[in-house]
Amino acid sequence: MTDRPKEGINRARTKIDDIDSQIVHLLKERLALAKEIGRLKDEGKRAKWDPLRERRIYEDLMRQNSGVFPEKSLRSIFHEIITSCRLSQKKAEVAYLGPEATFTHLAGVKYFGHSAEYLPMESIDDVFANVEKERTDYGIVPVENSIEGAVFSTLDSFMKYNVKICGEVRLSITHNLVCRSGDIEDIQTVASHAQPLAQCREWLRKHMPNVPTLPVFSTGAAAQMAANNPNIGAIASSLAIKTYELQVVVRGIEDYSGNTTRFLVIGKKSPNPSGFDRTSLLLGLMDKPGALNRVLSILSEENINLAKIESRPVKGKLWMYQFFIDMMGHIEDQAIKNGCEKLREHCSYFEWLGSYPSADESSSDT
Repeated sequence: MTDRPKEGINRARTKIDDIDSQIVHLLKERLALAKEIGRLKDEGKRAKWDPLRERRIYEDLMRQNSGVFPEKSLRSIFHEIITSCRLSQKKAEVAYLGPEATFTHLAGVKYFGHSAEYLPMESIDDVFANVEKERTDYGIVPVENSIEGAVFSTLDSFMKYNVKICGEVRLSITHNLVCRSGDIEDIQTVASHAQPLAQCREWLRKHMPNVPTLPVFSTGAAAQMAANNPNIGAIASSLAIKTYELQVVVRGIEDYSGNTTRFLVIGKKSPNPSGFDRTSLLLGLMDKPGALNRVLSILSEENINLAKIESRPVKGKLWMYQFFIDMMGHIEDQAIKNGCEKLREHCSYFEWLGSYPSADESSSDT
């Protein structure tokens, strides 16, 4: 008597092996074509990245899939394929707030894939400096959190360095309490970056009221400390658990669900329009009544959707502020172009920080 289920499994596995071989063969073909495109773009001095083309690829893939293969997984798979092929034309070096396994590192991997070379920096200021001096191709920095608001060190760095925003990525943040043993009783100090400590403030007050907290410059640094000291707990990313061989004490200790951080990719040049873009400006207002109202009126007159406005004090100048503005659209769009021309006339300072593809709100999960 034959073992029909076993024969059926073996036939299915043989077909899967054949499909896998075809996938590898097609990936090699795709890589060769991407390199050829890169060579032709170099000859024509064209931009390596075409965000409109990339967005249409994803749209076509989702349409062809018709919901059969899980869409988030399909997008993630092709994101790695597309970025790996694009980076084969020139491997990107990306500076981020280190050390390894910070949330910024995770955001970089989400945006650039695993093929890029990631270079940890000790501060957000260092990320900007390395991009400005072209020591790295790109940098990735946090700019705002859905719970705690703006990351002021990032906004202040835009006032100091000559860089352009090239893209953005949103990352759903889950905070894990970790330590070497995995036993909460061993923890005498909880270390993390100031933002995660603030985002877990109520949980820590309720469950660890007598344990002091220690702000450090990154979640990765906190994880390193926890790996080296059995009495230190860290609030860190899932990547940090694997990287530093830590044990989870409690998962998901953030005080509010829906905790998402927005990161900006910075470089020396903004990309071409994708059809779904955001434009960022840095403005200084005239010292006269109604100056801010006039700026908002200009945007309204041009039917421009204002996505964000944030003020920061100008260092060394008492009671003077600059404003960061995000608008929906690309600098090449006529409405945005008209609006910017009018803003130049009515502002004491005007700087275009970049136009870039807006992150898909539905893709914030990792």
